Amino acid sequence: MDSFDLLVVGGGINGAAIARDAAGRGLAVLLVEKDDLAAHTSSASSKLVHGGLRYLEQYDFRLVREALRERETLLRTAPHIVRPLRFVLPDPPGGRPTWLLRGGLLLYDLLAGAGRLPRSRRLGRDDPAGMPLKPGFRLLDYWDAWVDDARLVVLNALDAAGRGAEIATRTELLSARRDGDAWIAALSGGRRVRAAAIVNAAGPWVADVLHGRLGGTGRSRARLVKGSHIVVPRLWDGGQAYILQRPDGRVVFALPWLGRTLLGTTDVPVERPGDAAIDGDEIDYLCAAANAFFKRATGTADLIWSYAGVRSLHDDGSAAAKDVTRDYHLELDDLPGPKLLSVFGGKLTTARALAEEALTKLGVVGPRWTAAAPLPGGESAPAPRPWLPAPMMARLGQAYGDRLDLLLAGASSLAGLGRHFGAGLYEAEVRYLVAHEFARTADDVLWRRTRLGLELKAAEREALAEWLADVD
Repeated sequence: MDSFDLLVVGGGINGAAIARDAAGRGLAVLLVEKDDLAAHTSSASSKLVHGGLRYLEQYDFRLVREALRERETLLRTAPHIVRPLRFVLPDPPGGRPTWLLRGGLLLYDLLAGAGRLPRSRRLGRDDPAGMPLKPGFRLLDYWDAWVDDARLVVLNALDAAGRGAEIATRTELLSARRDGDAWIAALSGGRRVRAAAIVNAAGPWVADVLHGRLGGTGRSRARLVKGSHIVVPRLWDGGQAYILQRPDGRVVFALPWLGRTLLGTTDVPVERPGDAAIDGDEIDYLCAAANAFFKRATGTADLIWSYAGVRSLHDDGSAAAKDVTRDYHLELDDLPGPKLLSVFGGKLTTARALAEEALTKLGVVGPRWTAAAPLPGGESAPAPRPWLPAPMMARLGQAYGDRLDLLLAGASSLAGLGRHFGAGLYEAEVRYLVAHEFARTADDVLWRRTRLGLELKAAEREALAEWLADVD
């Protein structure tokens, strides 16, 4: 029976970040994930690294300050997958007063401190950013950042593996029991392991794992809230994003994404982790938000793609889903014996800081190191390959950074990359993803490693699936 210092349950951003930090401090770590890395909530986000401007209305200053500090860390340590993004904030009649918005942005700047992003400002009515909008809006702008959410998870897991952790995808925790000073855990496939401590980072399944599989006590409760997004044809030219105020007090992000427009998110209470499916009311809500601001109308007929994720928030007693805190809460089980830590809530942006606090609660010693360590691929820009088509070189460079050298090893022409599956996806890239980034299926490759699922035709996706089924 294999023995580990730490068993992490859940391959989303929190689990991957904790596994990375722990492995870097010398712990023997096993991470188990019943599906693929980032298969659920962590790949269904708004793709943002941000402080959370609207959290200021909830007086959640600690969370905003920490998130803004972590935004700066991610811009520095993962520049290939995290990039600055300008937000334009139209102020509609009847919305929040302009003075309140301006004050909030000034506070946002103050909490961010000295960083690499520009400060917020008021825009003139003739600013080009106002051209896609209907007339009559006052405009402000500020900066946050964009991230490839699923790749952020994968790169944390990849770094953890490089530091000695075992990353076991398609492996489910079935049960675990305390046995003296260790846990005995039963995993799918008949495997049993010993672990000195367990971290329950199962996201929407945190309560099921805690009470149903670990026999934990935990006083905290999870609040399950569905967030949905839609992808429609591009509603404006340019690389700026928009934040759209709604009459119900919520905001909707309108983001440039893969040559299209991404609209989200919603806040819908759900009962079960598996309720991650967008419904017609959410589609109508997001289209109405866009149509209230943009000259170019959109509707259900324009829908290119949609996705939904269930966020497991820490239940702070708020009546409305939109008001539930987005801060994380870490709870140690109070039963004697080996430790059990459960993670409630959390955001992509603050996962690194969450991991540090989790290890502190577990009593793990050793220097904090992750704030200064680049994620894989983030140390330097990839060397240019003149023989690659420019769009393909841009995509590969932004996804893999300096690990592109490993992916393209030995190739000097497109012919050297092997079979072409479509949309610039070649055999060499797929083999790299299988060998190094835990990909197993066509969905892993197309939706969580490359985002090319929107580009390949159905027959091309099927051909990739058949090829992967036969690959060594």
